[in-house]
Amino acid sequence: MIETEFIKSMNLNFERVKLNEKPEERRYQYCILSRGGIRGLLECSLRYINSDAFLYYNISSKQNLSQIMSKKKVDRQWLKDFAWNLNYVRQEIDRFLLNEGNIIWYPEQVYRDLDENKWSFIYYPYYDGDNGFKRFLEFMIEKLDYDDDKLVECVYRIYENFENFGEPYLREKIFEDIKWLDKKRNRKKEKDKETLKEGASGLETADEVYAEDFEDDFEDTAEEKSPDESLQKEDVSEDTEQKEKESKRGLLAFLEGARKKDKEARVKAKKENRYAMNFRELLEVAEDDDDYGEEENERQYGKTVYIEKVAEAKDIKKRLFGENGEVKAVLGEEPLVIGKKEDECDLVLDDESVSRLHARILPEAGGYMIEDLNSTNGTFKNGIRLRPYEKRKLVSGDEIRTGSVIIIYK
Repeated sequence: MIETEFIKSMNLNFERVKLNEKPEERRYQYCILSRGGIRGLLECSLRYINSDAFLYYNISSKQNLSQIMSKKKVDRQWLKDFAWNLNYVRQEIDRFLLNEGNIIWYPEQVYRDLDENKWSFIYYPYYDGDNGFKRFLEFMIEKLDYDDDKLVECVYRIYENFENFGEPYLREKIFEDIKWLDKKRNRKKEKDKETLKEGASGLETADEVYAEDFEDDFEDTAEEKSPDESLQKEDVSEDTEQKEKESKRGLLAFLEGARKKDKEARVKAKKENRYAMNFRELLEVAEDDDDYGEEENERQYGKTVYIEKVAEAKDIKKRLFGENGEVKAVLGEEPLVIGKKEDECDLVLDDESVSRLHARILPEAGGYMIEDLNSTNGTFKNGIRLRPYEKRKLVSGDEIRTGSVIIIYK
């Protein structure tokens, strides 16, 4: 993985990569990249500081996939978006006679504008290291929607074929594997249309057609030549078969681990939701209860306290307050995203100075950290601006400013 840092310059945010040696600026890839205008690649410029050379990639108004998918799952539409963007950037790379192996695929280095479906990639000229595509596939496996068995099988197939065949598979066969997701559904649609056109009374409904045709359809799919068969040799040695079996066992173990991790995350999220709901109930009771006289104390004397409720109250650690003292959010074990995009954020701030995904508060080392999420107007801790994706530890009483909105951490 390439080592990078995030820099704020004027009104723009950059991901900066330090080069190990002084580049030959006149070489073709540097010339083409600095000229710009290559769709699908981040704008890049070569700069010098003292005697060191750096590549500056403009990431303003974008978020990396790792952050965008922090609370989302990879579904079929996401997989199709991936295929479309893979094909799109490859066409551009071919058009400018560049090397697609120099595209960096680590999820932390793949960016997307939240309002568009187009991804933006870092292109590292003459890069000879690992471009991170295997890590990208593992990222997909970790984020999979495991309720969709066919999707899981499809991604497993992609991972296995990439392991066996590498770049030739990405160029020739990966799209066939992804199209396989829709084959069964498309045939059912055609069957439905034919059935409904007949118009005769007593015909089966569409749902009944699906149920009746499912097993036959599955068998037809199984009998079809799999997309990766054309890549395999007719005669496979025993050693090759053994290696493939070991590879499958390893991947199955990886998938099982990802499934377990996904299940644990769901349980944790449910627990966190229950915790937040219980805390809100405690706040409402405290706000409504104005009677603290002796009569009330005498009425409560001798009653048994429900110990689990007390334990929940003691677990309450930190909260975020507005300027007027109102509770904005309760912090728990899960990261809390701040911004103005409702379907992406936990704390929504309806203010023009706030970015769609602006900042994140996450638990770490027994406390909490504030992290800027490549915001346009910046995230400030006690007046000091954070660099894009920089994290700083929070202390009770700290003032957090997101754009022009002030939040107090206590």
